Amino acid sequence: MCSLEKRGNLFILILNGQNGEHRLNPNLFSSIISALSRAKAESTRGSALVTLSHGKFFCNGFDLDWVNAAGSDEETQQRFNLLLDYLKQLVLAFISLPMPTIAAVNGHAAAGGVVLALCHDYVLMRRHRSVLNMIDLDLGIKIPEPFMALFRAKISGSARRDLLLRGLKIKGEEALKMGIVEAVYDGDEEVTNAGIKMADDLAKRNWHGEVYAEIRKGLYSELCDILGIASTPIATPKL
Repeated sequence: MCSLEKRGNLFILILNGQNGEHRLNPNLFSSIISALSRAKAESTRGSALVTLSHGKFFCNGFDLDWVNAAGSDEETQQRFNLLLDYLKQLVLAFISLPMPTIAAVNGHAAAGGVVLALCHDYVLMRRHRSVLNMIDLDLGIKIPEPFMALFRAKISGSARRDLLLRGLKIKGEEALKMGIVEAVYDGDEEVTNAGIKMADDLAKRNWHGEVYAEIRKGLYSELCDILGIASTPIATPKL
């Protein structure tokens, strides 16, 4: 599950539960998507959102124990497909959110957990005690669209290749050099505080949320086309 706190114009999304691994299953997906829906509904000019977690993992990907607990191969595939559909809904919700978003990755992120981090506009990370790791090759799982489009949009060139085709466990310092994350910090508390400060600084710009969301959609137009997200007309203000 997750919780959503509101502090002034800031929304703080906190992942919690399931032994600190925050594995993505229908319950956690529904909880996050519901929280984002609430943040969107309660947003005002100058809102911002930061996502945090506690424990060893930021998010350890899909809950494969739940997937493999199905009674048959057919149901196992159905459960996996359901998680893919939820992940698509999650990407759509973040791309459409009318405010800046920051992921404070203060633990390991694997597979779907990397996707969750990259849904945000900015990613901050611990310098040493966290890694980004796409384990899909090791598991023999193809990465479908729109998630490949998300990787194309958010990570460039050799960094994308090394993450997806080499299966590297990328620590914070390496991720910074590769241009995957915005900044790195030594400890859990530092990442959390930096994420909240960045969100607060962006909120102080007092931007129009819907305009922010529309510019984001234009920036990631291929991803939005695949997701079926349409642009929303916004009247030009008096200058």
